[in-house]
Amino acid sequence: MSAQRLKLAIIIGSVREGRFGPVVANWFAQQVDDRFEVDVIDLAEAELPAALPPVPPAVDPDMPRPAGMSDLTERLAAADAYVVVTPDYNRSYPAALKSAIDWHYTQWDAKSIGFVGYSGGSGGLLAIEHLRQVFNELNAHTVRNYVSFPRYYMLFDENGQLREPAGFEAEARALLDQLHWWTSALVAARAAQVAA
Repeated sequence: MSAQRLKLAIIIGSVREGRFGPVVANWFAQQVDDRFEVDVIDLAEAELPAALPPVPPAVDPDMPRPAGMSDLTERLAAADAYVVVTPDYNRSYPAALKSAIDWHYTQWDAKSIGFVGYSGGSGGLLAIEHLRQVFNELNAHTVRNYVSFPRYYMLFDENGQLREPAGFEAEARALLDQLHWWTSALVAARAAQVAA
């Protein structure tokens, strides 16, 4: 198991024009070591309708989805773990992210999830706390450690590089260590369940 690279999807949760999410996601992707194979998923590239399907995905996991969502669904299903990059919007997380979550179910089931937040004063922590509750309902395991960028616009330079990276890089390593431990355990548990 230790030699196997785990598939990590980094999800950019904001689709707002002028968003800072891609900068944060790209920085985090650079922190990921060779224990993981990285796929950066930008929700701005997926069709995410506000209307939800008539039957919950928990009841019908293979329901028809919009054609523009098929790539997102396949990439989420292929991932062993996720890191959600999110800002705070009105003390919570973006609607597009909620839509992506709610259109899926089995893709999240028994997988591990980490968070990288950015915002004004809270650094995305308000969004992260809400997301923990949502993913818990989907039988996903959210790891304790996270990375937070309060007043992100002061922390990154015009080239998208952190002005003082050391502390944030240490937070990213701690998050990735926890994510790797839990992902390895959950991959093994899912494989054992299938074999049984």
